[in-house]
Amino acid sequence: MFRTPAVLSMAVLISAAAHAATTTTTVSVKDATVSLTGGTSGTASGQATFTPGIPDTGGPFVATVTLGTAVSGPFTIKMSGGTLAGTVSLPTEILSSTTPVTGGSMVISGSTSTGTYAGASGTIPLTGTGSIGVSGLSVSFSGTGAITTGGTSGGGGGTSTAPVISDVLDGAGYTKNIAQGSIFVVKGSNLAGAGVTSYGVPRPTVTTSGVKITFTPTGGGAGTDCYLVYTYNSGGVTQLAAILPSSVAPGSYNVTVTNGTVSSPATVTVVKAKPELFTQSTDGTGLATVQNVVTATQYDLNRYTVGSVSGTSISPARPGQFMVAYGTGLGPLAGGDNSASPVFDFSTNGSKVNVIVGGVTIPALFAGRAGYAGEDQINFQLPGNIPTGCTISFQISVDNILSNATFIAIAPDATSSACVLPGFTADQLKGFDQGGSYTTGGFSLFSISETVQGQSLTVGQASGAFTRFSGFQLAGAASSNTLSNVGSCYIIPPSTSTSTVATTGGTVLDAGAITLNGPSGSNIANLSLKQDASNAYSATLTSIPGLPGGAGGTIVAGQYTLNGAGGRDIGKFSAQVTLGAPLTVTGGLPATVNRSAGLTLNWNGGNASDIVEILGSSSTISGTTSTTTTFVCTTTAGQKSFTVPASILTQLPASTSGSLEVISSVNPTSGNGLFSAPLVAGGTIDGGFFFGLTGVGGTPIYQ
Repeated sequence: MFRTPAVLSMAVLISAAAHAATTTTTVSVKDATVSLTGGTSGTASGQATFTPGIPDTGGPFVATVTLGTAVSGPFTIKMSGGTLAGTVSLPTEILSSTTPVTGGSMVISGSTSTGTYAGASGTIPLTGTGSIGVSGLSVSFSGTGAITTGGTSGGGGGTSTAPVISDVLDGAGYTKNIAQGSIFVVKGSNLAGAGVTSYGVPRPTVTTSGVKITFTPTGGGAGTDCYLVYTYNSGGVTQLAAILPSSVAPGSYNVTVTNGTVSSPATVTVVKAKPELFTQSTDGTGLATVQNVVTATQYDLNRYTVGSVSGTSISPARPGQFMVAYGTGLGPLAGGDNSASPVFDFSTNGSKVNVIVGGVTIPALFAGRAGYAGEDQINFQLPGNIPTGCTISFQISVDNILSNATFIAIAPDATSSACVLPGFTADQLKGFDQGGSYTTGGFSLFSISETVQGQSLTVGQASGAFTRFSGFQLAGAASSNTLSNVGSCYIIPPSTSTSTVATTGGTVLDAGAITLNGPSGSNIANLSLKQDASNAYSATLTSIPGLPGGAGGTIVAGQYTLNGAGGRDIGKFSAQVTLGAPLTVTGGLPATVNRSAGLTLNWNGGNASDIVEILGSSSTISGTTSTTTTFVCTTTAGQKSFTVPASILTQLPASTSGSLEVISSVNPTSGNGLFSAPLVAGGTIDGGFFFGLTGVGGTPIYQ
């Protein structure tokens, strides 16, 4: 059994505190049903959540929408503190796109909001997906932005000194629900006195100043105080971290913080297990906190190149190497939540723990406590034929419960000093390891044809943005220039089903006005791409039959040109891409997918180097809540065939309404997809990429 080096364990816990510095909230509305009552008007209803809370964490979302050039109209979100209201706008193409569509927005109106939210303000840019199925229209969208709320507890100038809880999240992935025996954080205001204090074993359940966190069953009963890891009150941010005792049974709880007085309760769900991985960006996304076992005494932090950072040795992993991942939430441990050196292996005591690397499922060699209360260690060995690259998808699962989606770096062989990622040099990768950033321009043309209830639908869109990424966000940078991890598959779990793996982050830049021109037959000439509040660009090219909107253009074979006039961050630029005929899937897409048998797809056409992406999703419905799990596989057109393995498909739930898409793209080369653009501050962007994505889609049954 490998043992955790103490220095890394402390860094993991400290990283949770570093993540606390946030002044924004992320709003998510998942699987909202769009009911049309007047042809092009109706209602959209679903459940909204805010992370962190504002101070509520969410409530029922209802919008009265009109379908025109956008799906837009007034909305309300009813929460315990009052009603948040305003207007929402989403691009029309979102209605049938499983690929995230930008260009939406949520504008908060203080005059129509009530209670705590009276006088609220803010604009949140939105990105989302949608589907058209036998049950009708459904959309999911999310976005991050600042919201200023009114009232005495919402940040609008109240003077109360009582502790206020805005959110209770796990301490690694920073999402809802807390596992027994795991590390979690409480975010809010007035939670503790000024300063930062960490607590060693045995950790207190109450500080000398009287701060404590209590879980009390919502149905009544005695409360349980938690073991405090740290109190953090610095720079205007207040946050607590603690370990939930394993004795707190799964169920619904009221969580309170005592700091002189007792806060209002926040309702939290406790579960037996909820695996979450620590990441080096300390926000639950991006490059995972994983070590490569080089020798019995040398554990390298997983990065892109061989070297050192602040005295810590770093390297990419290699095929066949032993590795150690760190997280929390594998499950309860009797007597070990406040122990100086708890050791327990869940993988040999009734739990099925797997590591999923690039779509390859690997049984854990050890999974559990290895000397640190609340922190889990997962030991595993990479097989010799593991997919290699700098952004190989990485997750763990416990009894088929998936962790947050992250990635790791794997070099091609034992002698390589760096991982390999097309479009990035070894010097660039070394710069990322040392804190460097990467600025990219990523734009795409997207067209997909789908048959729903016998009706053929084609939706097209042009979209993109210029973004600056840190090294920990390299998967986000890579996703804007290539469909990464060619030859592998990964799962997007329900909690992150509106985005691809580990692409969170980055600063979006202003490029001024951008127009699009296409070949004859496309009907696309000087089409302006709409720039939203977040500096993302988009335009609808084709509209859904029977619905207004769209520029009327069609994506056909030929050359397309983007022209940028220049803006605050990006100067004048031009980009071209030439598209050929789309792939033809032999026999079409299946109407039924047998998850346990794998799924083989064959095709003809395209250039051998064209990238092919296969995406599928399946949903389950419980009451009014719909939960969707998605898989993504990539290969090249020259392979002419790909089999989605049963190990991937069986992680999707069985359903009578799912989605499946096969999309191809030219692999960008100089003058055909690759472009450059000047930075107003000096120099040029590190990479510019203009894709053309065309394909077919269907709505199979997953059984």
